[in-house]
Amino acid sequence: MNVLVACEYSGRVRDAFTEKGHYAVSCDLLPTESFGDHIEGDVLTVINNPMWDIILAFPPCTDLAVSGARWFKEKQADGRQQASIDFFMAIANAPCDKIAIENPVGIMSSKWRKPDQIIQPWMFGDKASKKTCLWLKGLPHLEPTNIVDKGTRHITKSGKSLPSWYNLPPSPDRAKKRSLTFQGIANAMADQWG
Repeated sequence: MNVLVACEYSGRVRDAFTEKGHYAVSCDLLPTESFGDHIEGDVLTVINNPMWDIILAFPPCTDLAVSGARWFKEKQADGRQQASIDFFMAIANAPCDKIAIENPVGIMSSKWRKPDQIIQPWMFGDKASKKTCLWLKGLPHLEPTNIVDKGTRHITKSGKSLPSWYNLPPSPDRAKKRSLTFQGIANAMADQWG
């Protein structure tokens, strides 16, 4: 099967499919962080290629996730949010029979439609919480593979409770680390959709 993993620089999902014997290619504006087939560039230039049997997409959530709602007014005014919606929908409307789009809880539930499934890393063997939405076309729901505890929590000075894995010190790559697909989810995608 020919697999396009859109908006992925880590190679986690791509490599999970490759290990199952599929031809998998990641595509992102950033270079890949692991050895493997990768297109460094705009996924919209390759997404309409009829060679793809399945497209798995992880579009940027910065302008879409409810966690950033306090900046929505500014992002709506300058067009960033609409550009992100348009990008998300370009993936959703790609001419492929099997598509999965991953994003956190956000505005696409009202701008387009509710997700088909909401998953958590702890359902797939990673002791962590991260509510993750999946919009599916031609693919079944992911079935939990290894339910574990939800991981530890960190209480901030203001009293907010966050998953400990998410409480990273400020750094240039903090956003990249927070956006990584958990390995258990990547493996489940390859096992069940491959």
